[in-house]
Amino acid sequence: MSEKVVVVAMTGASGSLYGVRLLQVLLEADVQVHLIISPSAVEVFRREIDREISLNSFELERLLGAAAPATGKLVYHHYRDFSAGPASGSFPTSGMVICPCSMGTLSAIASGLSTNLIQRAADVHLKERRKLIVVPRETPLGLIQLRNMTALTESGAVVLPAMPGFYQRPERIEDLIDFVVLRICDQLAIPVNISSRWGIES
Repeated sequence: MSEKVVVVAMTGASGSLYGVRLLQVLLEADVQVHLIISPSAVEVFRREIDREISLNSFELERLLGAAAPATGKLVYHHYRDFSAGPASGSFPTSGMVICPCSMGTLSAIASGLSTNLIQRAADVHLKERRKLIVVPRETPLGLIQLRNMTALTESGAVVLPAMPGFYQRPERIEDLIDFVVLRICDQLAIPVNISSRWGIES
């Protein structure tokens, strides 16, 4: 596959800024993004970043605001649309990211459930042995949650918690967000230069 095609799902965990920034960076990198948003994510958008999103008539500008890039390709799928491409293993992708990933979504995927398009697309990526990255943002972690993360890791997923580093001397919240987004893009083999790296002079 010459063109990068990435499925991005946003669920109801706190940390919506991570997902919004990831979407912006991928589109600016000219990645084709297939976006799925859960109803709980819509509520988090409203509470954390004052964005009003409609699942039935999605508009990128409502989510990204002035940061909406002119480049890139975005395909939006309703979370109940099982006829969408990402629901099938015959639909080729470079990987899938769930950012942020709620513990409910993580638990459902670890249990093999497919009650919505996000869960089904994640299940497809696991069975097809494609890259699946989940970005949980929760603390503290209970034993059930840790076991679910272990089950996903054993199934081939990458558990990438939203844990920013500080060695890059962050000066703004955006610097912390970019650190996590950079690590996600590294897992997808998408070269971006949005944050400092250990051992590399900026």
